[in-house]
Amino acid sequence: MSALYRNTISFFRVIGTMFILQIMGGILPANAAEPDTTAPLLTVYKDANCGCCEKWLTHISERGFSVDAYNINNLYEFKLSKGIPASMQSCHTAVSSQGYVFEGHIPAIFISRFLATPPKDAIGLTVPAMPVGSPGMEYQDKFMPYQVLLLKTDGSSQVYAQVNSLEESVQ
Repeated sequence: MSALYRNTISFFRVIGTMFILQIMGGILPANAAEPDTTAPLLTVYKDANCGCCEKWLTHISERGFSVDAYNINNLYEFKLSKGIPASMQSCHTAVSSQGYVFEGHIPAIFISRFLATPPKDAIGLTVPAMPVGSPGMEYQDKFMPYQVLLLKTDGSSQVYAQVNSLEESVQ
């Protein structure tokens, strides 16, 4: 029996054994890593030509979110279909796996806080417009205080958080 033949047989025995163990109980080899499914997933809808959206995606990703981004043409109509009034819109919309919406340049910390304990009758959060110093809208050391607003199912909104400094904004 040739060495190549013996090595081939050994290889297929190992593969076959691993396959049987997987079927019998989901056993993985000791060094195999299971995929990380604990990161909250946000599906982001944006314009293909928006650079600040890309910066916000980086902010969110670096803070533990899993992100799927899609460029779409009819953002305005999409936002309205998700219950985001024109006066509350910004440049991109994120939708959580639970169906909550996060409109605009919201700091990751507030999205995490919201998802941990979603307020009753809420559809999500928004930072209307594009305030200088919000995540993705950084420019030198410039900063404009802004509010993160809670969007409610009845169409109303209220202040969810006040952001008063660049440090608060990008934490």
